[in-house]
Amino acid sequence: MPPRTGTVVGIFGVLLGVILAVQLAFNFHGTSRANQFSRSLPLQSTRADKSATEDDIFNVGIGKADVTGPVVEIVFMGFADSEQKGTGLRQRLYSRAFIIENPNKPDDTFIYLVTDLAAGDTAVRDGVLKGLAAMGPEYSRYGSHNLALSGTHSHSGPGAWLNYLLPQIPSAGFDKAAYKAVVDGILLSIKRAHETRTPTRLSFDTKDLVDGNINRSPYSYLANPEEERKRYQYDTDKTLSLIRFDRASDDKTTGILTFYSVHGTSLFANNTLVSGDNKGVAAYLFERAAKGDDRFADGFIAGFSQSSVGDTSPNTLGPFCEDTGLDCKFEDSTCGGSTAKCHGRGPFFRELDQGTKSCFEIGRRQYNTAKAIYENMDTSAKRIRDNSAVKAFHVYQNFDGYTFPSPFNPRKTLTTCSAALGHSFAGGTTDGPGRFDFTQNGTDSPSTKNPIWRIARDVIHPPSKEQVACQKPKKILLDIGDLTFPYAWAANIIDIQVLRAGPLFIIVATPEVSTMSGRRWKQAIANKAKEILGVSNPLVVLGAPSNTYAHYVTTEEEYGIQRYEGGSTLHGPNTLAAHVNLTLTYLPFLSASSNNHPDPGPYPPINTDKSLSFITGVVHDNPPIGKKFGDVLSGPDMGKTFRPGDTVKTTFVGANPRNNFRLEETYTAVERQVPNTNRWEVVRDDFDWTLVYRWERKRPIIGTSEVTLEWTIEDDYYSIDNKKKLESGTYRLHYYGDSKAPVTGQITAFEGIGPAFKVEA
Repeated sequence: MPPRTGTVVGIFGVLLGVILAVQLAFNFHGTSRANQFSRSLPLQSTRADKSATEDDIFNVGIGKADVTGPVVEIVFMGFADSEQKGTGLRQRLYSRAFIIENPNKPDDTFIYLVTDLAAGDTAVRDGVLKGLAAMGPEYSRYGSHNLALSGTHSHSGPGAWLNYLLPQIPSAGFDKAAYKAVVDGILLSIKRAHETRTPTRLSFDTKDLVDGNINRSPYSYLANPEEERKRYQYDTDKTLSLIRFDRASDDKTTGILTFYSVHGTSLFANNTLVSGDNKGVAAYLFERAAKGDDRFADGFIAGFSQSSVGDTSPNTLGPFCEDTGLDCKFEDSTCGGSTAKCHGRGPFFRELDQGTKSCFEIGRRQYNTAKAIYENMDTSAKRIRDNSAVKAFHVYQNFDGYTFPSPFNPRKTLTTCSAALGHSFAGGTTDGPGRFDFTQNGTDSPSTKNPIWRIARDVIHPPSKEQVACQKPKKILLDIGDLTFPYAWAANIIDIQVLRAGPLFIIVATPEVSTMSGRRWKQAIANKAKEILGVSNPLVVLGAPSNTYAHYVTTEEEYGIQRYEGGSTLHGPNTLAAHVNLTLTYLPFLSASSNNHPDPGPYPPINTDKSLSFITGVVHDNPPIGKKFGDVLSGPDMGKTFRPGDTVKTTFVGANPRNNFRLEETYTAVERQVPNTNRWEVVRDDFDWTLVYRWERKRPIIGTSEVTLEWTIEDDYYSIDNKKKLESGTYRLHYYGDSKAPVTGQITAFEGIGPAFKVEA
């Protein structure tokens, strides 16, 4: 279902309504277009190592661009909650592109994209590939085999850009403008990366971040074999892996790319401000800290990629019952038999701020760990060598009835199933609980005995006996793999991809991978790389969810428990084994001597040209009588001097920000008056976490609205490692908007400048 954790609230009512709406309005379309490592490698300085051979020089380009899209009136992608509709912006969303290339054979290259999106997507990837093909022969080296599109899995970004019907339902369909913003921004980040390719050294190191995640389904984790569990200290992957990119010409660091497993659910389902969640915070802090530091190149970019995220939570204090304050039931995360009141608590849950400060804290912890790794890499890091081995493969595999030998037990032949979701999927998680009688006990939930859900399921699509047997013990709630009316509801055709740069292997996984699933998968790749590729010390990481949203993958043992993650494993108990088998099968294509690509497989359906949309556009904007756009309606207390920790607000006559996404620009600015002049300099904008843009529709028919800018003046906690410290002085808030005229629909830019106020830093 629309990713993600929980609140599938009244899904059948929505689905049945959609079916009726489809029949009534079929022609109303939206148009479109981990981390395993070895310490046996020799330790050496990664900077200015004059004895280093040329095989450690790769061509690397890194680029970043804005993919924010509509910040209001569009339901967020993640919690599948139609009430979580955007009302403003806390932090812009970005695509960060990392290109690694064999300097002697430029066609041997790959692009790894870290996007502040809930997941990679089939239609978005298709749009990016088409865009690259239209950019000329210089970009012909990039194609389906070497383009990897990962999402950081933020649950606080606008939806309506996805390929399949099911994740479109909460957002009322597909929005062409939202899709275009994502595709165009990704293409721009790739273009910037391509144009900045330069000889670069890569180094790799890791450090455990223990308090950055917890396992939200420990009961499922305990179903894994005890002998296997004893090999690991924790029930989540605590390792943060970091790749550093140092420009060969001057040893300046142009970027970092990290992998760490933690859900983008620090911000709860009642948050309606767009943000990159905790990984967006981590990237923001590292990029901000690099400014003014001579070790970093101008335009330094930090990518914080997702990894084995499936059963992790950033709400590190654990789940509690809201009414009693007691622990939730361990087996199924219920309180008095219901999931609704069982919520995970972040580090600052007492702030009652929709998880905002907890989100910053989990991002801050990732940043601090990445910084600690960076600071010690000159003496401890592993140099990535063998630039002749830059390779990638990508294939599509239909998981509906795929039969294969088990990679874990070759004597067994296994089969995957057509996509289906279980009852525990609707039970949600402790990050976002479900409602009604659904729980995270998918084999014995009260919902499994409720005839209403059985009737509703069968009206939509009754599962066959073969499907029921294939998915066992999952109790099927939504049998979606075979649904193609009015177009495909979910993915049966799945991306299989691995990237290689020397000893570094990146598993590009489509589903949200549980902790133990990720461990098994990475170990299998490492063992096979040693065996058939001759890599003595493979460095294996996993990036997910990528390329298309395939919901979850758990181990077979976890699947048997049928908590949320098992109920959301689309293709049955053998899903993990299928992914592992396929990546191992195609691993020989990553040999340095390989000049071939595997057969691409069956191309998935692209639904952008036939996707339904019930999202209304902006009709028009009007200011109140006697006012004009940008006029100040209220401002800060003029008699007060503001200090760190205070929040300053100014409210303006506004207009709908959907008129102009202001990509690569800003809606907001904090400006400081240059002493003894009439000039003002920008010191904060949409990039900054503590500057918030809120939009509120006042009179829908007339089209009046208000915009409030809020700046929380950073104290030491929020100013961590910011080399450009806040100065005392005179400040003001500056609003940039665009209005849509009645009748003509003309879009006109305007500005609003708030009254000045004093700040004592």
